[in-house]
Amino acid sequence: MVISIQFLYYLVGAVLALTALATLTDASNPKRLTSGLFWGLYALVFLVGELLPPLWVGLGAVAMALIAGVGGVGAGKHPARSPADYLASAKRLGNKLFVPALAIPLVTMVGTLSATHLSLGGVPLLDPKNTTLVSLGVGCVVSLALACWLTRETPAQGLRESRRLTDALGWALVLPQMLGMLGLVFSDAGVGKAVAYVTTTYINMDIRFVAVAVYVVGMALFTVIMGNGFAAFPVMTGGVGVPVLVGVYHGDPAVMAAIGMMSGYCGTLLTPMAANFNIVPAALLELPDKNAVIRAQVPTALTLLVANVFLLNFLMFR
Repeated sequence: MVISIQFLYYLVGAVLALTALATLTDASNPKRLTSGLFWGLYALVFLVGELLPPLWVGLGAVAMALIAGVGGVGAGKHPARSPADYLASAKRLGNKLFVPALAIPLVTMVGTLSATHLSLGGVPLLDPKNTTLVSLGVGCVVSLALACWLTRETPAQGLRESRRLTDALGWALVLPQMLGMLGLVFSDAGVGKAVAYVTTTYINMDIRFVAVAVYVVGMALFTVIMGNGFAAFPVMTGGVGVPVLVGVYHGDPAVMAAIGMMSGYCGTLLTPMAANFNIVPAALLELPDKNAVIRAQVPTALTLLVANVFLLNFLMFR
């Protein structure tokens, strides 16, 4: 292939490494040493993770958790633009500001749908096994180029803004990846079997509607705890979905998986653990209440969760 997923990892690692270096040299950050170490360890996972023994990567993750746990991740002071500058920039750019943002999903969609037709000398242009992620990375690079062109700024300014946002989010930035890994750890540790034992022992799963409700609500609750629907999916599907809904009631596994993940997303709307969905917008908009996004999403999440119970019960067993 010409563009592999590894290139995307290198790009992310390089941005994180520059962030770590800038943090270490930032005298305005009272925790610059521990913060720089935190981001440096995270950068290593992307840059040389495939070359490191799994034990070393695990120790690095534990070290990052300890640094964050003792409050070792801090933020420096970033020069703020005046409201007048923001207003002048907004008037000059207008709706053109949406062009870089829309370029990301557009390039991702085009790359994903046309990947089989993109090749150079018979060699695939995009990684066939990770087409969507590679296309997303290409879309981000294209978006950065468009943003620089529209705003007349340099890529260096993009890196400075990236570090400012990284400082604003802090350790919560790594939560999605950490929690995704946690789901696999839980699955391998037999948490799914434990969930199956508890539910079948203390809940009457002989009633099909009850089994459906346990699976749907369980997906949401585990997502609230883990902050990631993909982390909750192997636990609840291995504990209730496959053995009960499919094995006992002979439901359609495709419908179970689709509505199960949508139920997990209901939990995503309700938890601060889903940092990229709920904490990032609050930080970007500089909201005084960090949970304002969650509060606004509660009615939608609960309504959709109830609807999912009835949808799964109706569609899975047709």
